[in-house]
Amino acid sequence: MIIKRLLLIGGFISFALAIIGIIFPIMPTTPFLLLAAAMFFKSSNRWYNWIINHKLFGVYIINYRENRAIPLHAKIIAISMIFISIAYAVIFVVDNIYFRILLIIIAISVSFYLIRFKTLTKQEMKKFNSEKETLLRNMQNTKTLEKASGKLNCSENSI
Repeated sequence: MIIKRLLLIGGFISFALAIIGIIFPIMPTTPFLLLAAAMFFKSSNRWYNWIINHKLFGVYIINYRENRAIPLHAKIIAISMIFISIAYAVIFVVDNIYFRILLIIIAISVSFYLIRFKTLTKQEMKKFNSEKETLLRNMQNTKTLEKASGKLNCSENSI
């Protein structure tokens, strides 16, 4: 019970760090989303289902889990935000030349890291979305059956 609670707290912390990573592209987003999903998987079906079925985050988690791939638009947005924020910091915020160089190296490294992943095509995204819809329908059917069998078990126990 304590481990589940610690994993749940860790999931929320990881999710918060992922959100911070969206705002500040120097921090990675996807690894924290994946970590949050893994922690929620071990601690709470409710929160795991929430993050997997989330309109924005669920697609990235499932795409990465299933395909080890990132959609092209996500790569473009991520790399653009990295260079915009780093350029702003280098030009207006950081005075030390060594920190400027470090920020530029970080931007280039993270960009290469993102580029290294397979890129999902539109066709693969359509296939993925249709598979996800089928999976969600099956999950809903399973929940309905589980609820029905749970009610049946309760009524059997009361007899």
